[in-house]
Amino acid sequence: MNSIDAKARGPGRAARVAAVVLVALTLSGCNYSFRAGSFPPPHIRTVAIEPFENETARFELTGELYDQLLRRLPGALGIRTAGVDVADAIVRGRITRYDVAAPNYRAGQPGAAAQVLQRQVNISVTVEIVDLVENVILWESSNVTGRGEYPEGSPEENGRIRAIELLVQEIVDGAQSNW
Repeated sequence: MNSIDAKARGPGRAARVAAVVLVALTLSGCNYSFRAGSFPPPHIRTVAIEPFENETARFELTGELYDQLLRRLPGALGIRTAGVDVADAIVRGRITRYDVAAPNYRAGQPGAAAQVLQRQVNISVTVEIVDLVENVILWESSNVTGRGEYPEGSPEENGRIRAIELLVQEIVDGAQSNW
């Protein structure tokens, strides 16, 4: 091989190698995760959950809702729980309504009472999730409702437990859909 052939092939080969390296570097730079629009924001790693204020006559709701939020919310949002003094965010709210309805019944004969087939516990809350680092409200709702149905003759507690589970899921879904 003479020096003219080596010089003719050298720059072309070097250009191809440089192009391959450039493409490889460019593609490796594309390995990132897109977090815009995600909940919670990247700087939120911990959350404090406060027991909700209770405006109803059902005092057990505060503890039952708090326990369910503590059990489900951090895992659903991919964060850990922490005390208020060190948390990046806080969840707080108020229980505004508790009632039992009979959405499914059979009308009675004239002069006779209706036959209730199913009952429903309705629990409503106001809730907010506050970013304590940037001091902004990440998500809030003035009316989140959980409805727990149970058959007539079953304990009301069954409907209440189901309503609380659905209420917590509504809070998770609401927070995530906002982003």
